[in-house]
Amino acid sequence: MRIILLGSEEGGKTSAGNTILGRKAFELKKSAECIKKDGVVAGRQITVVDTPGRRKDYLASSTRILYKDEVVRSVAIASPGPHALLLVIKINCPFEAVCKQAVEEHLQLFGENVWNHIIVLFTHGDKLEDITIQQYIQDEGEPLLELLQKCGNRYHVFNNKERKDHSQVNELLKKIEDIVVRNKGHHFQMDKHVLQGLIVKKKELDEKAKERRMLMPRPKRILQSTDLRMVLLGHQCSGKSSAGDTILGKNLFDFKTVPTSVLKKSTVAGRQLTVIDTPGWLKDGLLKDTSKKSKNEIVRSVSLCAPGPHAFLLVIPVDSTFTNSDEKSIIEHLEIFGDQVWSYVILVFSHADWMGDTAIELYIESEGEAIQRLVEKCGNKYHALNNMTTGDRPQVIDLLEKIEHNVIVNKGNHFEMDANIIDKMELCSLQEEVESDGKNQRRGEGLTSGDGDTSGYGTSLHTGPLSLRSDESMENFTQF
Repeated sequence: MRIILLGSEEGGKTSAGNTILGRKAFELKKSAECIKKDGVVAGRQITVVDTPGRRKDYLASSTRILYKDEVVRSVAIASPGPHALLLVIKINCPFEAVCKQAVEEHLQLFGENVWNHIIVLFTHGDKLEDITIQQYIQDEGEPLLELLQKCGNRYHVFNNKERKDHSQVNELLKKIEDIVVRNKGHHFQMDKHVLQGLIVKKKELDEKAKERRMLMPRPKRILQSTDLRMVLLGHQCSGKSSAGDTILGKNLFDFKTVPTSVLKKSTVAGRQLTVIDTPGWLKDGLLKDTSKKSKNEIVRSVSLCAPGPHAFLLVIPVDSTFTNSDEKSIIEHLEIFGDQVWSYVILVFSHADWMGDTAIELYIESEGEAIQRLVEKCGNKYHALNNMTTGDRPQVIDLLEKIEHNVIVNKGNHFEMDANIIDKMELCSLQEEVESDGKNQRRGEGLTSGDGDTSGYGTSLHTGPLSLRSDESMENFTQF
């Protein structure tokens, strides 16, 4: 009997695999690749394939290519094909319309025939307490009811805390046997050419990942800097603030969306670190979609860490897809600083826990040309950061050494803004100040600066050579 486990992260999928096999066969950690385990259960030879998890509300268009390819490849790993695919859903976790749509889109990767082999496996059965599973399903609402109807109303409940309760496993295996009978003894099958293509693609990507790893600049001489200054850049919810906390080894940054750039300092591995967190932009939003206030604050980050940053850390999460729109958005936002900025950019791939033990290069190679072009634009400088393990200092020291190596490559120089950009920004600031003064005069005399300042940061912008005097200072900076 061959079984494939599908579902979102933290739904109890991997624990369910251990419950079925009656032992701790699977490690309870995230992985970007399928894992297969075998065992004998109730006199049956059982093969269980655990697939990577995904975010439960991510549609297929938002899910990274590596995940989608690997999940479909599970059919080949369970060769000649699974008898059942167990769709794991956690009890006591709202199952909304977007969750149903996400499930349907991802199962569509297998083809329409997959629904004849699906059983919904509810985990965390202890959360039912005094109600029946039938009552829970009714109470949960239409999205879950419609999904179960599409699965032929086949479902089962597991309590992974009661692994010694063999009856729950035996009942599941009996339901799988019933599916086999209903499907006239046939297991689930996919087009052999599709599966063979995925196997070949995986081998090619593994080779390309190894080659890319060899391109990574390796520090020949470490500049033991006592002072390193860096700026965090990226879209909203990219993991910028978490990355800042991981680097500094402390919970210093506010994870809420903030309108201003924020400076924090700490001593790490004998180095005095200055880290600037900046406002994020929309994931695939163009520069024109970003508020003037946010653009001002992003540029102001340079003056906050005067005389200038040693590195810009461009944070990109690996738990979602990376498109041409993402690439265009990033390039537009970074070129606010001028073309020379790319010599100081290091890509920081956040949410690296999603990769498990899989090398980050596999994400780069599998995700497509957009991310590969960006990596090459940055001189193949990148680093994977697992923000879930802030106590993992080796990953931070490795990043600091990469920054120090880049300082050497840049001949010991920090980043400095182009004089022409500064001149244009100062002109915009002056024009905006004149316009602002005119508005204040029309509002009447006696308006204090405190009453009039609604920007959230007021005169705090009078810092360093880039003295941006209002949140509207780039109104006429048309090329930005």
